[in-house]
Amino acid sequence: MKTTSTRRFSLKALAAMLAVVAAPLTAQAWTDKPVKLIVPAPPGGSIDIVARLLAEALSSDIGHTVIVENKPGAGGAIAIQAMNAAPPDGQTILVLVSNILTEIPLVMKTTFDPFKDVTPVTSVCRANMVLVSAASLPAADMKGLVDYLKTTKGGKGSYATYSAGTASHYAGVMFAKKTGLDMQHVPFPGSPPALQQVMGGQIDIMFDGMGTALAQIKGGKLKPYAVASKARSTLLPDVPTTAEVGFAEIQVSNWIGTAVSPKVPADLVTKINAAITKAASSPKVRERLIAGAFEPEISESPEKLAQSVKADYERNAQIVKTFNIQLN
Repeated sequence: MKTTSTRRFSLKALAAMLAVVAAPLTAQAWTDKPVKLIVPAPPGGSIDIVARLLAEALSSDIGHTVIVENKPGAGGAIAIQAMNAAPPDGQTILVLVSNILTEIPLVMKTTFDPFKDVTPVTSVCRANMVLVSAASLPAADMKGLVDYLKTTKGGKGSYATYSAGTASHYAGVMFAKKTGLDMQHVPFPGSPPALQQVMGGQIDIMFDGMGTALAQIKGGKLKPYAVASKARSTLLPDVPTTAEVGFAEIQVSNWIGTAVSPKVPADLVTKINAAITKAASSPKVRERLIAGAFEPEISESPEKLAQSVKADYERNAQIVKTFNIQLN
């Protein structure tokens, strides 16, 4: 016959076992507290769109709130500073586009070292770029666009970018130099405000990410001339690539993914990588990324992603030297 103390012990043991069985995913994740995703861009841009998709999926997986905080400006330095100022406990994660690490530091004095102050965790998707103008601009194709800029605009014209030192800027400089145009660079803190000026006709053209430009193209507010990638986009199958229209050098795209402070322990980085990989791999997130004009692309490991950052940095350094890309 069991004593009262034995029965109490059994009940406690049973309760403990039930708690383990019923434990939410939070017990298996890297955190049991709310998480903050810092975005180095204003709301509505490509990085912000991806961050909010991740926030929703991660929140569901870990059972805690995931907050998106926008900190645009200074070529990503403000967001990186905020990330590194937070405790290195994995609760603060940066959602970034790779050009912050592989392009901007090559042409802009930054307050961070892309190799020492940021630890890449995982890529989530890739954003291709497309050359656009206002729908009202009187040029039907790339040849017509170049002719328009050379004649009507007197060989000048202007191009918008979503920030100085980004792929948008690189592509604009390369386009101007290849065509012999003297174009004014007009940088903005993100795609949405830049596109507004292009759609309004105040600025002639822009190389923008497909994620933000596609809806305006479909809506008849922007006219596409070329996709800056090796192959045509399934999202715009009738639009030629830059190589098809004589600009093979202009092939620019960037991954969007996550990073943490270099002070975050390696075991936590591994756990965060697993959690984000799981969230980004879910059918719902993949479908919404594709619908948003992004190509799902998850890196093999944090180490492999860091290697790709170095390789892209070196490639872009050669582009900067060849085309003499500088800030205004």
